[in-house]
Amino acid sequence: MIDRRTFVSKALSMGATLGASAGAGSLFASEPASGPAPKPSSQTPKKGGTLRVGFTQGALSDSVDPATFSNDFMFAYAYGVFNCLTEIAPDGTLVPELAESWEASPDARIWTFHLRQGIQFHNGKPLTADDVVASINHHRKVDSKSSAKPLVADIVSIKARGSDTVVMELNSGNTDFPFVFSLYNLVIHPAEGDSIDVTSMNGTGAYRVHTFDPGVRAVYQRNPHYWKPDRAHLDTIEIILVADPAARLSALITGGVDLIDRPDLKTLHLLERHPNVKVEQRTGNKHYTLPMLSDVAPFTDNNVRMAFKYSIDRQEMVDKILKGRGVVGNDHPIGPTVPFFNTELEQREYDPDKGRYYLQKAGLQTLNVKLHMADNSWGSDTVKGGVLFSESSARAGLKIDVIREPSDGYWSNVWLKKSFCASYSGGRPTADWMFTTSYAKGVAWNESRWDNAEFNRLLVAARSEFDLERRREMYFDMQKLVRDEGSTIIPMFGNYVDAMSHKVMHADQVASNFDLDGQRFMERWWLA
Repeated sequence: MIDRRTFVSKALSMGATLGASAGAGSLFASEPASGPAPKPSSQTPKKGGTLRVGFTQGALSDSVDPATFSNDFMFAYAYGVFNCLTEIAPDGTLVPELAESWEASPDARIWTFHLRQGIQFHNGKPLTADDVVASINHHRKVDSKSSAKPLVADIVSIKARGSDTVVMELNSGNTDFPFVFSLYNLVIHPAEGDSIDVTSMNGTGAYRVHTFDPGVRAVYQRNPHYWKPDRAHLDTIEIILVADPAARLSALITGGVDLIDRPDLKTLHLLERHPNVKVEQRTGNKHYTLPMLSDVAPFTDNNVRMAFKYSIDRQEMVDKILKGRGVVGNDHPIGPTVPFFNTELEQREYDPDKGRYYLQKAGLQTLNVKLHMADNSWGSDTVKGGVLFSESSARAGLKIDVIREPSDGYWSNVWLKKSFCASYSGGRPTADWMFTTSYAKGVAWNESRWDNAEFNRLLVAARSEFDLERRREMYFDMQKLVRDEGSTIIPMFGNYVDAMSHKVMHADQVASNFDLDGQRFMERWWLA
């Protein structure tokens, strides 16, 4: 078994953050833990009260089948009602959740997870290894459309050993493997034979479902028998879908809700001056994308893709769309807080002359395309961002017609279907996870349908590479490949921004792997 101290020290010497390195060092063997403990807060958590939340995302078509979770309304449901095997802590490290500990074989190919004892589902059924096996197998089915399927595709065998141990064998080593089990899709349901009931809301989590109206409203009540003694502070949580940014802002100011996610950045300066409201932001891995379907002309030609990449003014996007609350992107999805972020890659700048050069290399003098966007693609200024892109690209001979699509149904009718559209990603805590989810050949969320043989080879090889310097080189090469040959424009990374009443409290350190404390606000936050 790899020496834990050696692994961590090497990672630190490569410039990885302390939190990320500690998480990586815990992968091969984790020590039993009584539960993830947040950083000390300036105030002691208080039990009781009702938290009302105004959410941006949700859809009438939302399903409680964990394979389908794709928006914040469902992510909050997943982490509030259920638990995963592992958890991303507020400091970015990986900590045990339902799995009390784990260890791997020396080649990181066979992983053994030991479950906590005494945990029950809301209906009183004890958690067993069979529940874990059935829950993970749900995403491994041949006909599964789950976005988690690529992450568990390397499992060739998963078996229960007794009631409290799960053994998984992979087709090749994966040093980041325990990270994937912190994903919202991979929450643990009770087994029903060899499968799970995909309509069940019976979890082991901090809250029970009282009311669930997809895309409209959900009400949760505290699980009185929750196994984490330092979590689940609120009596009741009500989440309401308020897609309109003006209505969401009004609801917060008038006291209709206590917390909103993704406030309109145009009005943020007003919120920051309001006496009863506080605005919080943190840097994370959220990024905004413009995927071009690489198997649909004219985007089959990388010269065309490069023409567009040089014809977008990234800094203007950050200044005018994000109102300065973010940083420019470099056409790959790995953020600066992720281990193995390529610090040597030159930042791509706006250069319409280079854009025209690549357009001419494609044998074209001008090119007309349609860019499909909706207000909920990036936020309230999404279409404005498309107009800015249209204006900046015109100098390179590119004509972009911005098509405003309805927000309702955008993710089912436009995304993954139109050849050029707007999207975003919350990012992932490891390079392998991010690339496997959205850039590997044939995966469900490969939003540009990009397929690069060298990238796919490196992706597999890097997972089982124990030499950290060599692994670093591989991930650096993959970021360069995506940047220079990929079919997705990534103009900017945005901060996570939320606004709330002063009575809404949380620990001093808040997770930055997703919005709202990694979408674990339901069990971590409280009311003063």
